[in-house]
Amino acid sequence: MVKRFRGFVFVVVALFLALQATPALAQRTEVQFWHGLAQPLGGILEKIVADFNASQNKYQVNPTFKGSYPDTMVAAIAAFRAGNAPHIVQMFEVGTATMMAAREAIKPVHELMRETGVPFDPKIYVPAIKGYYSLLDGRMMSMPFNSSTAVMFYNKDAFKKAGLDPEKPPRTWGELRAAAQKIRAANAANVGFTCAWPTWTQFEQFSAIHDVPLASKANGMEGMDAVLTINSPLHVRHVQTLIDMQKEGSFKYAGRDSAGDALFPSGEAAIIHASSGLRARILKEAKFSWGVTMLPYYEDAKGAPKNSIIGGASFWAMTAPKRTAEEYRAAAEFFKYISKPEVVAKWHMDTGFLPVTFGGFEYTQAQGYYQKNPGADIPHRQMTRTEPTVNSRGLRLGSMPEIRVVIQEELEKALQGTQTAKQAMDNAVDRGNVILRNFEKTNR
Repeated sequence: MVKRFRGFVFVVVALFLALQATPALAQRTEVQFWHGLAQPLGGILEKIVADFNASQNKYQVNPTFKGSYPDTMVAAIAAFRAGNAPHIVQMFEVGTATMMAAREAIKPVHELMRETGVPFDPKIYVPAIKGYYSLLDGRMMSMPFNSSTAVMFYNKDAFKKAGLDPEKPPRTWGELRAAAQKIRAANAANVGFTCAWPTWTQFEQFSAIHDVPLASKANGMEGMDAVLTINSPLHVRHVQTLIDMQKEGSFKYAGRDSAGDALFPSGEAAIIHASSGLRARILKEAKFSWGVTMLPYYEDAKGAPKNSIIGGASFWAMTAPKRTAEEYRAAAEFFKYISKPEVVAKWHMDTGFLPVTFGGFEYTQAQGYYQKNPGADIPHRQMTRTEPTVNSRGLRLGSMPEIRVVIQEELEKALQGTQTAKQAMDNAVDRGNVILRNFEKTNR
């Protein structure tokens, strides 16, 4: 009887202790993560978040899609002002200067990792990527993740139909224009050539590849007092080329930002300049044989082609009045997780974005991925084909999202025939410089 009683007491005590422990085990520190990736990229990103949550039982990252990159930026700034900023926000690369200037709103990565004690080695990141998100002294401000560069995708089936060699894509602007003309003449596709993110692909990347400045002060890297220089003879020449190609029917302006993305996987356009990250959508939607190659250049442009620059986005840790040390620790642990070689490699292989760490590239290589997927290494090769110059290191201009809108507006007027290429670029410079001076005045 005594033994049975003792056994009963033991079971009761064990049950009591289990019930007491369960809430502690189940109580995870939650962090809110806002991102700007639509499907299918958003789904791939959120799977990585789910994998992190499943990998441990202390932290819970809750991802939320907040719309386009500009929409996400506006939402994050508004939330900070209201005192309830997300713990982590994904910010596109041209928002870097704005985020760096928002001193009290962010917790720089180098501070976050040091204060939380989470192991972190900035040397594992590809220099061109790390440098973009770091101060001049090398301290990292945000966590690189979906870094991309612009590449040229082309429809091999359309090339064949037009009598073009599908294994010899255009290298120069002259070759691209000739190919687009033949594609339209053969009606191999409704659109010969188009582009997504027109300011990024046709001005920012264009400037880097041709080793001409987009702006002074090393494209803003060396000071807020930079001025735009996109009314140079080469920039004006390029806008005129687009105008001429549109008139002859070989080029179609598909709209601002990512609007042009849809034209290629649907088969509407035979050639597109777009983010390497478009690869995921093409893999999912395209019903034709396709290839990828480097962006074209003007043969007579001195020094071209140089390396391309990064695009995409990074993750920023944000502050809030009641944010706890454990919440910052959760953000730091998530950052540590996404920098693991196998995580970096999987994201790269699934999406087409660049492997941001040396380990991620080596892991991908070891899987034989590049042998099985010809062209998947093009973004990495293009971005590392030359040592970066002062004009191809990237750019850090304040309020760059606003400047992009200005450039698009002036380009559109030129394409509509209401102003010349030179007038468009002069106007873009004048209007853009007003934005730069306002940013400088506010953040000095």
